[in-house]
Amino acid sequence: MLTAEEVIKLLALEPLPAEGGMWAQTWRDEFSSSIYYLLQPGDFSALHRVTGPEIYHFYAGSAARVVLLQPEGLTQTVALGADIAAGARPMLAVSGGVWQGSYTLGEWTLLGTTMAPPFRPEDFELGRRDALIAAYPSAEDPIRMLTREPPTLGGR
Repeated sequence: MLTAEEVIKLLALEPLPAEGGMWAQTWRDEFSSSIYYLLQPGDFSALHRVTGPEIYHFYAGSAARVVLLQPEGLTQTVALGADIAAGARPMLAVSGGVWQGSYTLGEWTLLGTTMAPPFRPEDFELGRRDALIAAYPSAEDPIRMLTREPPTLGGR
């Protein structure tokens, strides 16, 4: 099995400011955009939301845990990975406006995301810990784990 460092080099991944993880854009036109996204232990995709739908694809490595905070207050966690019999899913569609964050459950996870319409920085919002805890008090632990304080600017 490849190491995270080998995957980063082979796919020319770079750090993703603010959100965390490593990434590279793989496709972009006027209709859609796609990225590779790699997570390693000690790093995470900070809770964020975008205005449009985002589809996650699992590619390689360990499964990832995706935390979703729905606008109506529901909290959901999904394992994104290859072990379908154990409940993991290789693809996950996330509606626009849903807070989402993720972390690897092993040594590294290689995911991809696709957005249609394409990603635009002005459609990206990074979650603020205190506001999210106030809105989703039952999800305080994952919110603390998947936010950075103070939040930094950035995005894909």
